[in-house]
Amino acid sequence: MKFNNKFRLIISQNLSSKVNSNIDKALFKAFNNDSLPILRIYSWEDSISFGAGQNIDDYSSLKEEYKNNVSKRLTGGGVLFHGHDISYTIVLNPNMIENRDVKETYFLLCQFLLKFYEYLGLKASFAKDNENIILSKSPFCQVGFEAYDIIINDKKIGGNAQKRAKNCILQHGSIPLFKKQNSEFFGSSLDDFGINLGFEEAKDALVKAFIESFNVEFIEDDLNSDEIEILNRLNNENN
Repeated sequence: MKFNNKFRLIISQNLSSKVNSNIDKALFKAFNNDSLPILRIYSWEDSISFGAGQNIDDYSSLKEEYKNNVSKRLTGGGVLFHGHDISYTIVLNPNMIENRDVKETYFLLCQFLLKFYEYLGLKASFAKDNENIILSKSPFCQVGFEAYDIIINDKKIGGNAQKRAKNCILQHGSIPLFKKQNSEFFGSSLDDFGINLGFEEAKDALVKAFIESFNVEFIEDDLNSDEIEILNRLNNENN
């Protein structure tokens, strides 16, 4: 599907877990029928984000290890470790994609990720389409397999999640660039497949893949005044 739309492109690097999660919440809350769609690409400090339904206090040892640099995402899912990854967030009006349902939206919006991996010479697919993958839940994001997780050589490379409202769909996900620890909780990274990318190279490839997949024009942008006001309120509430 070609969007033929202008998108705001928001780039941010090395933010805390709380700020990154709250920016997504602010973009979602501020979005209205007149808003331009958004692609945000960003990175994190060494930190953790939790799914909306998780109780952070159940992971007190992790909170201590990461010096309380933790937050809750506005989407579901499990514990996700950051600091070695590049993340994306897409925000758009459901009308823009003909009010597709959740599964159809995942399939559509993830096409730019498949294109991104294609640029890198990697053959990626959805977990649901890989006969060697058994779909399963886990309190840790990189351990379980959801239908639209991205798989390379039978290994999970990244996941995606959605939050939906009447006039807004937010989808975000994360791609591990390098190996942070030899632990199953961190999953696989591009480095495991012989791909060595820094943030700038990965960002440029993601933008290129998005343009090629959806035929969009980007307007480089920052948060607007409404989004900043909501972000500041959320940051203060979480202090």
